[in-house]
Amino acid sequence: MICGFLTATISSLRFWIEILNTGRAKGEMRRVFAIGDIHGCLDQLRILVEKIAVDREDDTLVFVGDYIDRGRRAREVVDYIIRLRNRIKNVVCLLGNHEQMFLRYLEGADEEMYLYNGGRATLFSYGIPVMSAPQERKAAVPEDHLLFFQSLLPYYETENYIFVHAGLLPGLMPGEQNLHDLLWIRQEFISSNYDFGKKVVFGHTPMRRPLIEENKIGIDTGAFAGGNLTCVELPKLIIHQV
Repeated sequence: MICGFLTATISSLRFWIEILNTGRAKGEMRRVFAIGDIHGCLDQLRILVEKIAVDREDDTLVFVGDYIDRGRRAREVVDYIIRLRNRIKNVVCLLGNHEQMFLRYLEGADEEMYLYNGGRATLFSYGIPVMSAPQERKAAVPEDHLLFFQSLLPYYETENYIFVHAGLLPGLMPGEQNLHDLLWIRQEFISSNYDFGKKVVFGHTPMRRPLIEENKIGIDTGAFAGGNLTCVELPKLIIHQV
């Protein structure tokens, strides 16, 4: 009886240990890949996505915004990311300041500002004449692209990370920030060692190499200007570049 009981108990323990180990292994496979500012650099984006080999079910792919402007293949970049969202289960797309400017330009607002910041390349990719009326501009953008731009998130949080386009104003948590700071802040955030409780992953400010500090990771490395397109793989903090 005792032998039978022990055998059953050991078998039961082995069963639960196997279940726990399986769950742990599965959890360890769950990676987050965050890709920096693309700015119309379609070829680099394609190569980078192939290189990192995201698991379609378990991994999360985060884009920190600025898909368009400066580079000439903005429309194709948006097409490609829309297809990725249909193919990969967990794709998070954040709003960048360039998407915000583009949406305002489509409404007829801040036109000079948008053109000054590299918007002509995006207009060319969509076939939008610079001097066109707002109705013509919107009509030139495919509906699924408009929906894409309108669906972009201001920031995204996981258990250990905050993903945002430009950064956070020190002293405030993500939900307390105003949209302008989330999309436009630079030195006030970059030069700060403020602890937000989680590491902040951001783009927006181009640097020659990724910025890795105790409280932040910067992944805009100026792809549009001849630099690399950068991806950080978390939690292992592996840098992938093309």
